[in-house]
Amino acid sequence: MGAARAWSDFREESMHDDIKTHEQATAAELSKHDALTQAFPKTWDGRILFAIALAFSIFQIATAAHLIDMPSQIVRAVHVGFVTVLVFPLLAAMAGSSGFAKAIAWGLALLGASVAFYQTYEYADLLVRAGDPLPRDIVFGVVALGVVFAAAWALMGPALPIISGLFLAYSLLGEYLPPPLDHRGYDFSQVIDHMAYGTEGIYGIPTFVSSTYIFLFILFGAFLEKAGMIRLFTDVSLSFVGSRRGGAAKVAIVSSGLMGTISGSGVANVVTTGQFTIPLMKSFGYRPAFAGGVEATASMGGQLMPPVMGAVAFIMAETLGVEYHEIVKAAIIPAVLYFASAFWMVHLEAGKYGLLGLPKADLPSAKAAIAEQWYLILPLAALVWLLFSGYTPLFAGTVGLAFTALLILGSSIALGLPSNIIRIIFWIGLGLVAAAFFQFGIGVIVGAMALLIAVNALSKGGRETLAMCRDALAEGAKTALPVAVACALVGVIIGTMTLTGAANTFGQFIVSVGGKSLFLSLLLTMVTCLVLGMGIPTIPNYIITSSIAGPALLELGVPLIVSHMFVFYFGILADLTPPVALACFAAAPIARESGLKIAIQAIKVAAAGFVIPFMAVYSPALMLQDGGATAAAIGYPAAVAYIILKTGLAIGLWGAAVIGFVVVRLGVVERLLAAAAAFTLLAALPLTDEIGFALAVVFGLLVWRRARTAGEKPAPKVA
Repeated sequence: MGAARAWSDFREESMHDDIKTHEQATAAELSKHDALTQAFPKTWDGRILFAIALAFSIFQIATAAHLIDMPSQIVRAVHVGFVTVLVFPLLAAMAGSSGFAKAIAWGLALLGASVAFYQTYEYADLLVRAGDPLPRDIVFGVVALGVVFAAAWALMGPALPIISGLFLAYSLLGEYLPPPLDHRGYDFSQVIDHMAYGTEGIYGIPTFVSSTYIFLFILFGAFLEKAGMIRLFTDVSLSFVGSRRGGAAKVAIVSSGLMGTISGSGVANVVTTGQFTIPLMKSFGYRPAFAGGVEATASMGGQLMPPVMGAVAFIMAETLGVEYHEIVKAAIIPAVLYFASAFWMVHLEAGKYGLLGLPKADLPSAKAAIAEQWYLILPLAALVWLLFSGYTPLFAGTVGLAFTALLILGSSIALGLPSNIIRIIFWIGLGLVAAAFFQFGIGVIVGAMALLIAVNALSKGGRETLAMCRDALAEGAKTALPVAVACALVGVIIGTMTLTGAANTFGQFIVSVGGKSLFLSLLLTMVTCLVLGMGIPTIPNYIITSSIAGPALLELGVPLIVSHMFVFYFGILADLTPPVALACFAAAPIARESGLKIAIQAIKVAAAGFVIPFMAVYSPALMLQDGGATAAAIGYPAAVAYIILKTGLAIGLWGAAVIGFVVVRLGVVERLLAAAAAFTLLAALPLTDEIGFALAVVFGLLVWRRARTAGEKPAPKVA
């Protein structure tokens, strides 16, 4: 009754909440962690910046769809130019800065624009004199680097600029360091030419991926969110798991996992879905710290979930030179295990404290939610199909975005049609037009889009839909700014390593450690990822550590994709790890609890995330990769089944040890036994599997005996 009353009260309060106030609260919470969360200011400069952001998105779509054909180097330069033009004035406008500060911001924006113009205008001549820059080339190169460093500092704080600055200083001054850290020395003009021109520095692979795949997928997510995908995911999650034991927390995990399929930001995920799920969990008896930890864990795990994977999947595929579906193949089982682990943790927590599910009669219907907004699933399904059919991410992203726009514009028109039969005919016709794209090219989509826009412009509802699409384009461009700035600046680090060979020094150290113990090498790599992740986002963290540690782990016999996924995992988990734990501090004001307390709970809930990468190194079959002693001994299919079973058992035992509950509350001995069994199953050393299974059996017998003799029964599964 208490749970039902709490749910009823929560729904009553939620129904009386003003939607606009809720959105403002969400923006206010996120603005503490992302300076660009607020809407474009309704001022003269805000309107100019809105128009620039709109032009930015249109330019990116036009180049992706080959409506405008430019050399890749120019596209990258214009991409970075748009970013630097937007960042400074936008931050100044949102902060309500003085006229002088705004003047400086617009001055920096003009410098960024001048660099892009110079790169475009001088493109052919710069190619001719590559390696022998003119004095004016050096001046514009210094300006380019300075503007990118300043943009990153203003937008993300000092951590990434300082790290990149140290690498740049190493390029210029590393010859004066003692061996083995020194290099042969490079002239100032050579360093600037390498960093600011060509495709090795700020216009390297990270910027290439940002200006193509990442931007498109951010727009794709922005359109789906504007169209109501968050509501659809939440309603479906409530329907499926809301009535189960601890249903409030399970809703958080499922909805955040679904959001991760379209969203590239874990922190943004925390404060969008978290605004609903954290208060809901608290209202049903979950401790505030645990509620915040569950949401932070699930939201960050969204970056592990295909197809988008926080946009890192596309960078990884480009870096490794493999098909995108190979990355997804490696990610899918660990992602499922990650969320299954979080699900198991909240299930045990609910059992320990007797937390029941939500009243079934008050929950939304998944069937009704899908029937109402089924069309939102189609672009996501088309995107997944294209990616797994061998099409490039750029092609798939362009088509997915086009289909989303067609559906949103088409649904607005369909609502005004007089009968269901006409609506069905309309949708069939629009589907045929979309399918004609594969035969006749992008012109068909452009023509259909123009016609839909014209028809929508004739009605009030249609004009509101057009405004929503326009806003999604501008908001998508704004959302892409931190990623684009990070990708440009991290190019300095990549450029330093390609120029000086610095990666070899650290790589050789890892290899020398690994010669004695692979586990120590992995531990060193993990610590590096976690430390770097305290100050920089997931994408630059992955790029830096993978370029340093990836080749070293490969030399130690770790498959290349597994080594990169290892780095990627710990880059994500850095946002859950104290003392910084950005995702946990984003959840703190919503949960009204200390960020550090939330981080401790998040680490417990995300325990599998720390374990899975290590297991995949010793048993690559966990990521569906060839190799490993188990596969050699029993064959690849059996190895996959075995490692999934073993990992699942280890996760179950670890959950019991951490939470202190299975079907009964556990004593210290049982918890230590469960922890020992889980650890030995993970160790992948001779006889450890056998010991782990034996300890698991002993643990199971002890728990069964305690439950039987004490007369305790499992907590009810449903309310």
